[in-house]
Amino acid sequence: METICIVRLLLAGLLGGLIGAERELRSKDAGLRTHFLVAIGATLFMLVSQFGLIEALNGLTEMHPGINLRVDISRVSTQIVSGIGFIGAGTIVLHKRFVMGLTTAAGIWTTAAIGMAVGGGLYLAAVATTLFVLVGLEILIILSRVIGYQKKEMHAVFTAADEAVRDIALDGLRAQGKTITSYSTESYQNLKLVEIDFDVPEHEAKADKILCFLNSIEGIKARSVK
Repeated sequence: METICIVRLLLAGLLGGLIGAERELRSKDAGLRTHFLVAIGATLFMLVSQFGLIEALNGLTEMHPGINLRVDISRVSTQIVSGIGFIGAGTIVLHKRFVMGLTTAAGIWTTAAIGMAVGGGLYLAAVATTLFVLVGLEILIILSRVIGYQKKEMHAVFTAADEAVRDIALDGLRAQGKTITSYSTESYQNLKLVEIDFDVPEHEAKADKILCFLNSIEGIKARSVK
């Protein structure tokens, strides 16, 4: 039994580490170590419910032959699902108007499920799920970029002849599908110094083209776009 437990823990750590490595490559806070620990922890809980509680029950029945005890091992797995939500919630943050960390939270939740599968002896299901997660994350992020789901934050600084010209530039950016999140205007040598933050689909985040567009507007002199 000890050998089975060690093998399952090692496999869970390997599978969880693979998903964590992918998150680490994406520069996510919850990376290799977090997913490794989640997978091993979930597996250990399953092993305790599968073997540990039964061993304890057998010991009690041997000491007290007349006693009738039952163990519901499904309760442990239920608490794993509930408890992992606290870790997942810690990875979700609201930045401006965007919710960030949902994919990592879902990855942690799935990693816990993989650990439970390994702990329950469902090796093929655990390995297959790990492969699905790794392949799916890579394919879907490419698809998200193609359809413009992924957004990138950009910042531009330019001078405008007056506020009317500034508004022309802002309206032009909006017409191109860019979302203005904030902007400020200050007086600067008889001109208006404008700084704007805007969101743009990642595949359209080309600073040189945006710079050329701003400079093409009469009365606008773009300083930087990044």
